[in-house]
Amino acid sequence: MLRRLLGIALVLLVLAGGWLAMRLRDRPDLGGVGDLLLDTPPRPGADLAVTFFGVSTLLFEDGETSLLIDGFFSRPGRVETLAGRIEPDRPGVARALEAAGIHRLAALFVVHSHYDHAMDAAEVARRTGAVVVGSESTAQVARGDRLAEAQIRVVRPGEAMDFGRFHVTMLRSRHFPHGMAMGEISEPLHPPARATAYREGGSYSVLVEHPLGRVLVQGSAGFEPGALRDVRADLVWLGIGGLGTRDREYMEAYWRETVESVAAKRVIPIHWDDFTRPFAEPLQPMPRLLDDFEASLRFLRERAAADGVELRFVTERRPLAALPGS
Repeated sequence: MLRRLLGIALVLLVLAGGWLAMRLRDRPDLGGVGDLLLDTPPRPGADLAVTFFGVSTLLFEDGETSLLIDGFFSRPGRVETLAGRIEPDRPGVARALEAAGIHRLAALFVVHSHYDHAMDAAEVARRTGAVVVGSESTAQVARGDRLAEAQIRVVRPGEAMDFGRFHVTMLRSRHFPHGMAMGEISEPLHPPARATAYREGGSYSVLVEHPLGRVLVQGSAGFEPGALRDVRADLVWLGIGGLGTRDREYMEAYWRETVESVAAKRVIPIHWDDFTRPFAEPLQPMPRLLDDFEASLRFLRERAAADGVELRFVTERRPLAALPGS
């Protein structure tokens, strides 16, 4: 009898595993964004160049100074992330930086301390000379990966910093409300570590101002009500991970607080891609089991059309003139 029960349990386990594997392969394709694709190469000296690398990793360049948001390139696989310990893929980071032509950075801004934003920050900073700017939790991630204290800066919400012609302000925000790996990192976090050890540690919206334009980076689909009331931005790089799983009331509030509030002329979604896929592979949306990319896109199309905001999309990792009018 026991043998029979074990056999049944094994069959059910195999069936469940097969179902899960099938669902994780079921993802939207990017055909639905073909009419939104941005394909405007920057003109040297005339445009602010921005490169989207996936999640909320963005490179800003003006020909004199380069800044990076997050700098996540390792992208460990799903099984490793859920069941094991993760750490920066140092050779992979080096390859990604070389492929992108990133040799020197003035600063690297981390929007919060989850692993898909903060894990690679110290390695990127070590290779580029950047100062890592973020919360005390982000500082603990950098310290745990043995980054020199001189390259770590803990920022206060609302504090402004100048790097070349860039004026950058990190503003208080909130993470998308999923409840996973929240709280603070109170001591140096030494890799390898569980993905859940990379706690959120507080979230920021990043306002990047430059003589060529003003850009808001909203790295997570959460918001602090009223925090952006006095902010103006021409372009919002808008995090939409998980947005399509929320109700209409939440989506409306998110748009109102992050796009309508700043009077944005253009919106480009970020943090929609499956960050467990290797960096060398093309960007693809999350599986339908984990997110509703199509619902997010439907909502963004509707709200952008209603408000006269230009909605564009980026799927390739190359420099673009992303500001409206470029």
